[in-house]
Parts: sequence; structure tokens; C-alpha cells
Amino acid sequence: MFGNWLKTSILMAGILALFGVIGAALGGAQGMLLALVVGGGMNVFAYWFSDKMVLRMYNAQEVDETSSPYLYNMVKELAARAGLPMPRVYLIDEAQPNAFATGRNPEHAAVAATTGIVQMLSARELRGVMAHELAHVKHRDILISTISATMAGAISMLANFAMFFGGRGENGRSSNPFVGILVMILAPLAASLIQMAISRAREFEADRGGAAISGEPRALADALGKIDAYARGIAMATADAHPETAQMMIMNPLSGGGLRGLFATHPSTEERMARLRAMD
Repeated sequence: MFGNWLKTSILMAGILALFGVIGAALGGAQGMLLALVVGGGMNVFAYWFSDKMVLRMYNAQEVDETSSPYLYNMVKELAARAGLPMPRVYLIDEAQPNAFATGRNPEHAAVAATTGIVQMLSARELRGVMAHELAHVKHRDILISTISATMAGAISMLANFAMFFGGRGENGRSSNPFVGILVMILAPLAASLIQMAISRAREFEADRGGAAISGEPRALADALGKIDAYARGIAMATADAHPETAQMMIMNPLSGGGLRGLFATHPSTEERMARLRAMD
């Protein structure tokens, strides 16, 4: 638990520093001060509200045992097995099979699944996926992924603002337009590197933890194989528009390549499946 709090603190400090660097490049000392104030405020906002922002971004709809008894009762059973408080459960109306967990701690957690994954997987495979997401909750690393997604998006927006509106130096004159272009290119890349600093090992750990919660490592391995095969051929517009959220998903949801691949923090599906099958 302490390790994840340390990672979260380092992540938030790194993002705050990045805001300051961008502000200084665009507006000198005043720009840096303003950017630090904005960045600090966004860190606080992200801590408390980033989960709601991500769920709203994906138009996730909360369900219960009346509206979606199959999924809700599955999560309820798995949460009890994991010794976790019952999280809120959401459905996302998307054909691509995928899922994620969010929230600042196990007491304020949510798990979300797309309609595509619920329809595509067998009951035992879906149990493996939801157990994987609950393992993220149990390991308390959902705050890190949610904050990093929110703040990386904010940095990208700030970089776009710099490109279109430019900045001013200490003497009030317009800054070099090449600075704005450089910031526009490098800031999202830096945000991506901050996200990459969150160890990819967390997915292996969530796979291991999910297998322990569900009791069926092979079921999760089978699910990952199916998701990987189908997700590549089905676009998810929200993920493509907000690639910074890709690292929250159980499988990389991005349909494009190029620079978007920098946001792919998932280890290879083949290695994940091999490790799970070795546990059986």
C-alpha cells in the first residue's frame, strides 16, 4: 500500500513539474507560476473526481442487480471472495470487448465493462476479467492509473492551447512560434513517459491476483486471447479520442498506431497468457 502511495506522490509531483516547465516555456516566470497553480489545482481535482470524469467520458451507465443481474451478481460474488467492499458497477455501450477499474481506494471503487465483453465471453472468462479488475482495486493502483489518464489529457490540452495561442516572454513580447510547436510535440510525449513510469508489472500482478480471486487462471488466459483477437478489429472512438485512458483498460483499446503506441503500457498478451497457464 505504501509503495503505491509513493508512486502516486511521485506521479503527481512529476506532472506538476511538467506543468511548470510548459508554463515557463510559454510565459516565463509568470507563466510558470500560473501553470504550477493550475497544475496543483488539477492534481487535487484529479484525486477526488478523476474517476467520475473517466466514467462520464465513456458514457458509462451504473447498473445494479435489477438492471444487470448477471454482471452485478458476478462482481458481488468476486468482491466477497477478494474481501473487498462492493464496488459500483458500470456498463459501457461499446462493441469492443474491454473493461477497467477506477476510483481512489477500495471504498470508492468502480468497475466498468463494455457490452461487447459481456456478450462475447463465457461466464468463466468474464469472471476472470472482472477478478482482474478487482485485483487492481485490491492492490490500490487504480488511483495511479486514473490520475495519470486525467492529467496526461490535461497536458495534451495545454500543449494544444500553446500551439494555437502561443505565449509571451518576460518582456511581454510573443514568444518564438517554434517554442509553441516544440511544446505541442514534446509535452504529450513527456506525459506518456510519466504514464510509462507506472510499472507494466502491475498488469502481471493484476492477472496473478485476478486468477487467485476467481480460482481459474486458465479462464482469464482464454479471455485475454479472445479480447486481443477481437479488440484489434473493433474501434473504440472514445479511446481513440483520449489515448491517455488506454492504459486503464485490461487490453490496449487503440485502433491506430504511430505515436498512439506510446500510450500502450500493457505487456504482450502472449506473455500474460503464458504466465497464467503456468499457474494452472
